[in-house]
Amino acid sequence: MASGFKRVDEARERGLDHGAWVPLMLMYPEADIPVCQLSVQSKRDGNYHYNLGKALAPLKDEGVLIMGSGSATHNLRALGMADGIVPWALEFDTWLKDALLQGRYEDVNCYREKAPHAKMAHPWPDHLYPLHVAMGAAGENAKAKLIHHSWQLGALSYASYQFKSAS
Repeated sequence: MASGFKRVDEARERGLDHGAWVPLMLMYPEADIPVCQLSVQSKRDGNYHYNLGKALAPLKDEGVLIMGSGSATHNLRALGMADGIVPWALEFDTWLKDALLQGRYEDVNCYREKAPHAKMAHPWPDHLYPLHVAMGAAGENAKAKLIHHSWQLGALSYASYQFKSAS
């Protein structure tokens, strides 16, 4: 609340979404860690989610791993439409990589206006907003590092980034 967020709604009866469950299954196959999944707010923007991450940042000092899971490009209607990587997906993915590695987080927060083919790469923002939360949690001076990059079905980028705090 000190960060300007009014309240948190909790849904204990709901299980983990595949966006949380799949990476955690691979990272922690014994399922021996506590998990709290945060739902993105699709009607909000990148700045909202970045600020949400900033509000969560103090949890790192308590040993909490803050992880965002989505896709660098995510347009399921475009999967398999070409033999190689479709140009619009490659252009968006390259723009995102350059912006992150150059620390242009404000540009990433405003990706809808700044990135090429933003609406095609993300018809709905729910697979990109976890990145904004992770960026915000890392801190304004955090450095992004590309730790994995692969493509599937010509339009789905699995670019993965790690953020290191500058402190």
